[in-house]
Amino acid sequence: MKPVLLALLLWQAADAGLHTPVADPQFFRYQRQITLPAGAGPSCVTIDPRIFPHAAPSLKDLRIYQTSSGSQSREIPYAITLSEPAQQDNEPARVMNLGMRGRTIVFDLAMPARPYTEVALDLDGKDFLAIATVSGLNEPNAAASTKLGDFTLFDLTSQHLSRSTTLRLQESSFPYLHVELNASPAPGNRIFVPTPGMVRGATVPPSREAQSLYTTAAETTAITQRGRETVATFNLPERVPIERVSFTLAPDFKSNFSRDVRVTDRPAGNPTSSAETITGTILRVHLTQAGREIRQQQLSIPATLGSNMQSPATVEVAIQNGDDAPLPITSVRLEMRERKLCFDAPSAEPLALFYADPTLTAPQYDYARFFSPASPMHPAQLGPELPNPAYHPRPDSRPLTERHPDLLWIVLLVVICALGVVALHSSKKLPR
Repeated sequence: MKPVLLALLLWQAADAGLHTPVADPQFFRYQRQITLPAGAGPSCVTIDPRIFPHAAPSLKDLRIYQTSSGSQSREIPYAITLSEPAQQDNEPARVMNLGMRGRTIVFDLAMPARPYTEVALDLDGKDFLAIATVSGLNEPNAAASTKLGDFTLFDLTSQHLSRSTTLRLQESSFPYLHVELNASPAPGNRIFVPTPGMVRGATVPPSREAQSLYTTAAETTAITQRGRETVATFNLPERVPIERVSFTLAPDFKSNFSRDVRVTDRPAGNPTSSAETITGTILRVHLTQAGREIRQQQLSIPATLGSNMQSPATVEVAIQNGDDAPLPITSVRLEMRERKLCFDAPSAEPLALFYADPTLTAPQYDYARFFSPASPMHPAQLGPELPNPAYHPRPDSRPLTERHPDLLWIVLLVVICALGVVALHSSKKLPR
């Protein structure tokens, strides 16, 4: 009986190993034509949100085929790129030589060894106005410097207008910055006193030139009022990634504001499930106080939603107005970071993108391993999503034991019964 069991196990293993799915255009449910630029060559096409609900998770079933009539389809290797900052995280800038010169706070910053466009100062205190004069240095305490500009910083929390302590520079790469900070109380505040101790540190965000690009995944103009909240609701298909929420105001609205925003998403059709909540703030500050001009606007918040990734979801965006009049919001957008499909397009050959074959694993292309996003690429265009006219379901490639799970138990039961009969016969031949 041992040979029987061994043969059964080997048959099961061989049956499982012979059914690795192979990509074939006839097994994809959907296709989209790719319009190539003149001359073709290295090209990229933007992946729009309509692909995600039908494609397999992580877009592992995307395939590009050359579709010339009268010839066999040829698979075209590709690489997927994700728009993201070259530097993923904020980096610290070390504060040096902090002190006072008369009524001016002075200090130097040792900057990261990369280009930068912003420096976020960590300043203590409330209700103040400040002018920061910034110069670039190649060496600490150098006599020669390059002036980078004067920047207005403020904290107006008592006026419900938020705060801004970020130096917004042109892209620079000086290893050191020298900052002279002239701070004074905001109108109506007599308590604030500027001291070197208010400078608690500094961080350097990714350069604006390396910031992410975004694609609109869903947009609505159906804005409603619920009590003291302005609410927009979305029904989001499954697997569509959301990474930012943006707002559009009526063009004739010029007032200043600062409003908290709450973004909630919950799997659709399951009202009892726990909701995921993300908060942020949108604001506008355009005013002149104590002879200083302040200009700041932020009409989007980062919001990476998770529960909608593998199932449809209901997303609610609520702006909390408090006792103020509702903002004239004309539209709300859910956005995802721009994703591109890049490939080397053969000239004068029509291409199509195929997807929706969940049995496939992600392709392994040498092209993707050696692809450089910095290379110049030509823009291509995706046509509308269409059913694949050649589609038919893939044959069931599961092992026989998965297609008929009872079969293995029946065989094992037969083997056990046979072993029992053999044992019974053997026991009768033993001497008493």
